[in-house]
Amino acid sequence: MSQEVEMKLALGRDGPERLCRHPLLQGQPEATQRLANTYFDTPRGELEAARMALRLRRCDDAWVQTLKTSGEVGGGLSRRGEWEWPVAGGALNEGALDRQGLAALPPMAELGTDVLERLEARFTTDFERRLWLLDHAGATIEVALDQGEIRAAGRVVPIRELELELKTGDPAALWDLALALAETIPLRPADASKAARGGALLSGQWTLPEGDTPTGCLHRAIMALDALADTRDDAWRPIAAEAMQRLAADDTAKGDAAELAAALAGPGWLTPAFGQAALRLARRLDSTEGASP
Repeated sequence: MSQEVEMKLALGRDGPERLCRHPLLQGQPEATQRLANTYFDTPRGELEAARMALRLRRCDDAWVQTLKTSGEVGGGLSRRGEWEWPVAGGALNEGALDRQGLAALPPMAELGTDVLERLEARFTTDFERRLWLLDHAGATIEVALDQGEIRAAGRVVPIRELELELKTGDPAALWDLALALAETIPLRPADASKAARGGALLSGQWTLPEGDTPTGCLHRAIMALDALADTRDDAWRPIAAEAMQRLAADDTAKGDAAELAAALAGPGWLTPAFGQAALRLARRLDSTEGASP
């Protein structure tokens, strides 16, 4: 098992173009991958209920199977357990799964062998990934721009996101890089993984956390914005604004949270200023709530 530490950022429509022109990426070596993924669960969604995601991915001619556990997620930053290993090639379907390898993993063992037997393909993602490896603020960070689609139950939503994955160094460098990019690029923290988005697309519904702590309020607001992006239902925007208003009552968060709540009153809210305020707020809450008493 390895621990994945990454930051997920949702981009505005012109975000990918602006990102590729950013001075931090100009002149840097770039790689491109085409990634086709199938996500698996039981018909009753038992992996999703256990906050796990199982994926079979084809990259070029290689096949990789990955199990992720949720770990800590908030403000776009996630720390998750991850098991990943190559598997034999074949059609992207449940028959290609390495069920024996899955059975040896502690999270799957806790669910029981009957869950393994009932796993089936549930939804797919297909996207192009552009990769850069940056040395920034004393850390090495993989910058991944993903553009494509999630497909489930005859429905489709776009993928337009940026992932910053820490390879070596202090996680604080992720915040520094995200804030530097946010100076000119319309972006925001995103908490819903591709697996969570696919599950919501499959079921046709989003479930939000209650938000009974400052971090919880921020997570609720960000998840509401994730739901807004995929459903295009503007009813999610006032829900996000209300969570930010509650957060603004906290002394640690009030300045940026009030700014974000006010911005969400109008439709053109996703701007570089919005992204910077959201990242400052998420960073402050992450350091405050993670500090020793």
